[in-house]
Amino acid sequence: MNSRAQLLHSGTVFTGAGSPDVDAVLLVDGRIAGLGAEAHRLAEAATDAGSEVLRTDLGGAFVSASFGDGHAHPLFGGLEEAGPRVRACGSVEEIVAEVKRFAEEHPELEWIFGASYDGSLAPEGLFDARWLDEAVPDRPVVLRAWDYHTVWVNSAALAAAGITRDTPDPELGEITHRADGEPLGILREWGAVDLIMDVAPTRPQEERLRALEAAGEYYLARGVTWVQDAWVEPGDVDTYLEAAAADRLPLRFNLAQYADPRKFAAQLPRFVADRQRVQAAKHPRLTANTIKFFADGVVENETGALLEPYCSARHKHGMSVWPGDMLKNAVVAADAEGFQIHVHAIGDAAVRQALDAFEAAIAANGPRDRRPVIAHAQLIDEADLGRFAQLGVIPCMQPLWAQQDALMTVLTVPRLGEERSDRQYQLNSLQGSGAALSFGSDWPVSSGDPRDGLAIAMSRTTTEGLPAGGWTPQEIVDPELALAAYTSGVAHQAFADSLDAPWGAISEGHAADLIVLARDPREQAPHDLPANPILATYLGGAVVHRQG
Repeated sequence: MNSRAQLLHSGTVFTGAGSPDVDAVLLVDGRIAGLGAEAHRLAEAATDAGSEVLRTDLGGAFVSASFGDGHAHPLFGGLEEAGPRVRACGSVEEIVAEVKRFAEEHPELEWIFGASYDGSLAPEGLFDARWLDEAVPDRPVVLRAWDYHTVWVNSAALAAAGITRDTPDPELGEITHRADGEPLGILREWGAVDLIMDVAPTRPQEERLRALEAAGEYYLARGVTWVQDAWVEPGDVDTYLEAAAADRLPLRFNLAQYADPRKFAAQLPRFVADRQRVQAAKHPRLTANTIKFFADGVVENETGALLEPYCSARHKHGMSVWPGDMLKNAVVAADAEGFQIHVHAIGDAAVRQALDAFEAAIAANGPRDRRPVIAHAQLIDEADLGRFAQLGVIPCMQPLWAQQDALMTVLTVPRLGEERSDRQYQLNSLQGSGAALSFGSDWPVSSGDPRDGLAIAMSRTTTEGLPAGGWTPQEIVDPELALAAYTSGVAHQAFADSLDAPWGAISEGHAADLIVLARDPREQAPHDLPANPILATYLGGAVVHRQG
């Protein structure tokens, strides 16, 4: 045994749901070499043979495989730091004041970009361009909402995009209007958002690289060492490859290239070429094995696709991004190229459409290890719940959303009604059905800290502990199974078991991707978990974060 050996001892080492804990783990050359008594024996033998073994006394701390994030947007999250800090604002007035402050401090910027504001701060999420005009009348301002499906812009941005009262709603988008017919300043979904983004300047590459590094720092401090970037545009691939070439990739990433129904036939050859570019780079922390489809929008905008109409009936059944057989045909084509398919599906109609598309791909292309993913699965019809396990579909769920917060009570429940609302986020039911559950955050849409998500998964209550006993308590997830969804569950989604050094579990031969928590999360009240310090994060046996 060489000098790159480290024994972590005198703690609680969690080896997986239903498996016994041990008190020590031995790391050698970035891999796990022994557990428990065997770790001690090997360390002593190495010392006796004259090899150096670094011994780290855990002092009773808890060790687990590091977390993964099965669905997130790290570049978006990192770029939020480069604009006005609107996420923490608790009123429209605070947002406007923050945008004004930022604009005055940055007179050199031709456009002001920011994210992400709370859509529940205005009735029905309808924000007026004139409110932002008070802060910045002379330059375009573009703010993304928390859902990242909506932007709020000022009048200068509307003018730059040529949006007037006579501009029709684009395909896959909505331009909201005031009572007098003038555009309000809220643009919903890609078709409308693209009207702005197509005329906006591209963010500088160095700014994007710094954003990726900032996202990495954010994640490593929270124990996350692998992230599924679930919305990658062509320029983003270039950013990741440049980061890889410059050794600026702080953790493991898989890229999911965004499929657009308006131009998919032309996109697919480029997806193949970009996957080959990433493979040719041979960077151990970067893959591009996935294609991302949006089947629908979000409930808060009434664009999530539902089997039954919205209670308000304002948009009836919502929006199907790929109508008819389009999604099925595109998924079959992408699957034939060997890509993993990752589908955003919020409403029960979208979930069914995604499941039908996967079923068609299996029939058309034959058996293989696909591990298709449905992200969010906010609402699932009873008839479709068992199809996840039957088709080998991974539900990548965002446990933080399974609570009765303002987003739920103000925007979601009134649109779905009580009965459907109580069928949301069936985490435990999916796991009990045999589906391979994984967890993700959708950061920066919501917190990227797995401890926040675990607290909700294990309680179904808000941070104030409401409602007592949990909302839909039958969907509360056992602590060990919740930990597994954020570790081995994400690793399964990532095909980590196909690697020379698998990760996602504390097992001999696996990569030493670990976290050290001050306390055992299984023994805490769920809402104490976010305050449980992450003492260290290991990536391939190296400490990449240590509490200061």
